[in-house]
Order: sequence, then C-alpha cells, then structure tokens
Amino acid sequence: MGQMLAIETHGLTRLFDGKPAVEELSLSVPEGAFYGFLGPNGAGKSTTMKLLTGLLSPSAGRARVLGHDLAEDSLEVRRLVGVVPDGLALFERLSGAEQLRLHGQLYGLARAEAGRRAEELLEAMELTADAGKLVGDYSHGMKKRLALGCALIHGPRLLFLDEPFEGIDAVAVSGIRRMLQGLVAGGQMTIFLTSHVLEVVERLVTHVGIIRAGRLAAQGTLDEVRGAGTLEEVFIRTVGERAAARLSWLAGPSRPPAPAAPSPEG
Repeated sequence: MGQMLAIETHGLTRLFDGKPAVEELSLSVPEGAFYGFLGPNGAGKSTTMKLLTGLLSPSAGRARVLGHDLAEDSLEVRRLVGVVPDGLALFERLSGAEQLRLHGQLYGLARAEAGRRAEELLEAMELTADAGKLVGDYSHGMKKRLALGCALIHGPRLLFLDEPFEGIDAVAVSGIRRMLQGLVAGGQMTIFLTSHVLEVVERLVTHVGIIRAGRLAAQGTLDEVRGAGTLEEVFIRTVGERAAARLSWLAGPSRPPAPAAPSPEG
C-alpha cells in the first residue's frame, strides 16, 4: 500500500478572464511531508494555495485534502488546516493576546483552553512582552509570527504557509524554522510552504514542487528534484533564468560624462 497523501490534485485548473492562472495541476503531497512549493512571481503559487484551502473554486479538476474532497467537504477541510496567508488578515485593534484567544475560540476551543494555548504560543513566538500591545502597532515581523500562532492554535493537521519568512530577521527565521521542523519530525502535521528564500527552503523541506506559468514543472523528494546540484540551480534551470536588465547610463565606459560643476562665479 502506498503512502497516504495529505494533498492530492488531478487536473486542477483556475481561469481568470478565460486565462489559466493554474492549469492541469496534479500535486501529490505525502502525509508528514514538509513540502516546498516554488515558482517565480506570477507562476500560480498563491492561486494554488487558495484553491487548496477553499478560498477559490477550481474551473476544472479536483482536489482532496486530508482525505476530504474539497468540492464536497470544504468546511471539514477548513477545520483541519491552518493558514498563514501572504496578506496576514489580522485584527489591528486587538492586542496580540486577544487576537490569539479569539482565533482559538472561533475554532471551537473553550475560553480557558484558548487562553492557555495563546500564552504558550506568545512565548514560542517571542511575543510575550508585547502580548498587550495592539496588533496595529506590531512590526511586520511580529505580525508574521502572530499570524503563525493563529494558524497553529487549533492544532491543525496541515499547515499552509505563504511566504512566512518575508520581512523577518535572521534570528526569528531560525527560531521559526526549528519549530516547524519539530512539528513535522514529531509526526504532528504536514506543512505546505511557498517561499522565495531558496536557501531556507533547502534546509527545511523533504519534498519539492516547482510551478512555472501555472503548470507543474517538477515534483518529488528534495533529493530527487535537486539531484547532484543545489535547489537554486535546479530552480533557475527549470523556470528559466532572466537576463539582467541593462541601464544604459550606468553601463561602464560608454557612460556619458557628468556635467561640470558650476564655477564660483556662477
């Protein structure tokens, strides 16, 4: 019997104004995997994540998440997953602690349990000292960590992370990376991650999918996809390296001379 899949899609397609943002996508994400979903800007990563979390309906194809057909049982899927979207979506007039407690209660946790988990998450995210501060006064990195806490508070089986390390300093990235690796290693969850920070992704993931222009270009374990090279080398080779832009006025010897400084006489 093959390995159970946390995410399985067949021919998943989403059209916008008749043009495909995601086309004929067939993903296989094993349970317990740390799956890195990579692609250049505009390749369809965020659209795919919205399709897999029920925020968008497909134009064609089907998806199963944690054994549930998204078209038939999207509500149950939403109970079982956690999501850190690129846009965050936090209540800026609540404190950090209030945001976490509210999120827990919206997922059906009792008030006392939501409060207990919120305290643990604030400590884990190094936000305890700022727990009473309004979310609107948080830095971008603090909001990212708080959003991760909100995604974890109900104990999801599958965690979706859209660019979770963007705008976070290296120390915070290291702490979050260790936490996420621990969650996967402990068999507690599957993680589906998009990120442009390929060096961090390569140290984190067990499986990789690369999307290009809405279509899946490569998929497999990290070792299968990168072969003897690095993930960055494979990524560039797969999606195509873009030529560096040339600025004519900064092009070296042919640069036009700078205007002479005005004389003291005017």
